[in-house]
Amino acid sequence: MWSALVGDVVAQIAADNGWAGIIVNGCIRDAVDLAGIDVGLKALDTTPRRSRKKGEGEVGVVVAFADSTFRPGDYAYADEDGIVLSPVALQ
Repeated sequence: MWSALVGDVVAQIAADNGWAGIIVNGCIRDAVDLAGIDVGLKALDTTPRRSRKKGEGEVGVVVAFADSTFRPGDYAYADEDGIVLSPVALQ
């Protein structure tokens, strides 16, 4: 069973830091609470299972999933229908 990568605490930290949104190649939890936090969120599914905190992670690396490649500095635009990536800001 998958564990959640983002919950209400992480989403609130993102909102407090001015993030527009988070794209998760995995699950989220606390979906009802997340609806009240001012940060966009795209994920594959929900689960009640918490993740174990290992302090691992990387910043500024290329990430590829869902037939898309996310590069540092790319712009991501999302709505109810999906996500669009661009190397430049769209008007």
